[in-house]
Amino acid sequence: MALASRLVKCSATKSNSAVFGNAARQAGMATFAGSKLTIEKTKNPKPKPASKSLLFGRNFTDHMFEVDWSKSEGWTSPRITPYHKLEIDPAASCLHYALECFEGMKAYKDDNNQIRMFRPMKNMDRLHKSCLRICLPDFDKNDFMECIKELVKVDHDWIPQDRGYSLYLRPTAISTTPFLGVQPPSEAKLFCILSPVGPYYPEGFKPIKLYADNKNVRAWPGGTGDSKLGANYAGTILPAVEAAKKGYSQVMWLFGEQNWVTEVGTMNQFFFWKRPDGKKELITAPLTDGTILHGVTRDSVLDLCRGWGEFEVTERPYTMHEVTAAIKENRLLEAFGAGTAAIVAPVEGIHFQGQDYKIPLDPENPSAGAGKLAQRLAQTIMDIQYGKQEHPWSVLVQ
Repeated sequence: MALASRLVKCSATKSNSAVFGNAARQAGMATFAGSKLTIEKTKNPKPKPASKSLLFGRNFTDHMFEVDWSKSEGWTSPRITPYHKLEIDPAASCLHYALECFEGMKAYKDDNNQIRMFRPMKNMDRLHKSCLRICLPDFDKNDFMECIKELVKVDHDWIPQDRGYSLYLRPTAISTTPFLGVQPPSEAKLFCILSPVGPYYPEGFKPIKLYADNKNVRAWPGGTGDSKLGANYAGTILPAVEAAKKGYSQVMWLFGEQNWVTEVGTMNQFFFWKRPDGKKELITAPLTDGTILHGVTRDSVLDLCRGWGEFEVTERPYTMHEVTAAIKENRLLEAFGAGTAAIVAPVEGIHFQGQDYKIPLDPENPSAGAGKLAQRLAQTIMDIQYGKQEHPWSVLVQ
């Protein structure tokens, strides 16, 4: 697609998004108030699984948060209830047109048994943006955050204590409008469930191999790749399955005839290399055209590295051909994905156009399973998450 054409399409999409956002704000002007939150505790608490047996997204706590909205009545009073199945009309438009978005965030316990969350308002900002992008109703981000904190406090004994363990939070918004027409929702539900999870790497870093895919497309300029919509993920499953059959852990999503690097799996992708002029540089794709998710871990990696001031930190479009050139010229130092689940996922190899390329890890310690920068970032972010390092990103839940 010609650049001028891409810019026109992006401009049109941004304009439509603004219109949809305004419509959502007008329809849902009356937000729910955290001060009106009610709590009903379960009379039948579940047995808690042993920490060592935890698998991602398999176990759920005793309670959940929910609040409903309609165009005619606005928001109901928010409530924390025992965990239960949702009752939903088969015609609900979330089931037919993917009017659904969500977040992924975590709560931790520090050495003093205090509950901490990591940059939670970043997740609220992104959920709010995602809702407006698909015409779901507006809400007060601070009120929703306070309700989530109350939910976490109710189920605080589900938070595993050890480092690497946490309570995964899944705030979600769906259209419950029972109508088969394609239009903005007139009814919706906002809810949050909790799931205790173990460490992504229970036995230390395990580097991954990527399949660079220039056939399938995860997101495109002017699309919804910068919002956390369920619709963005469904189409990635089959390519991931096909890559796994070939022996690769994740798909690296390339875009366009130039093979622009976008994301890897469900993470933001980073490369740390020496430029042709000899300067060290950490590079990732920019947040300019709707193809890249505004990752909280991505933002944290960029902020930390810029604060250290030891090398260039760059957000710009770059191609897979730049990556292979850096590998062939021995300029690539390391590569990793970044996201909530893993923090960083070291990359040890990439398959591209019929060739496997080996990615360096830590030449001084091959058993580390990750490059020095990835190790440092993971350690620093975990220290903040668990309160080992005082930092404004770590928010106490009191």
